[in-house]
Amino acid sequence: MRVSVKADYAVRAVFGLAGRYAPGAVRRVEELAAEQGIPPSYLVQILLELKAAHLVKSQRGKDGGYQLARPPGEITFGDVLRAVQGELFSSPAVADPRCAAELRDQWASLQRALENAADAVTFQDLVERSRERDRMYYI
Repeated sequence: MRVSVKADYAVRAVFGLAGRYAPGAVRRVEELAAEQGIPPSYLVQILLELKAAHLVKSQRGKDGGYQLARPPGEITFGDVLRAVQGELFSSPAVADPRCAAELRDQWASLQRALENAADAVTFQDLVERSRERDRMYYI
């Protein structure tokens, strides 16, 4: 399984928005791009996809930018991955009757495990881990 650069950048973008989440507060694309190491023009494209999936929302104008559409505790890692790449994992064998049932079952089991692992972690969890790591660093 390979994760695309787009999926990596989407996760970084949501993590960056989650780290400074406050209702009504927006982040400028340039600031978020620099902080997360994402080319600004590519970040705009990704944010538009995340907006279409109702994970982020935008605010126009001089003081405009992007923010999460829901609190970080309500957005999972899996939500973001599915927004930009569709299914997290798929194998044509799962639906192929010519494939041995044991193999189809194993592929389906792997798919469920990935989905469950991705959906078990929210961006609030990740932000809290980051803050804890930062606190430990300064001790």
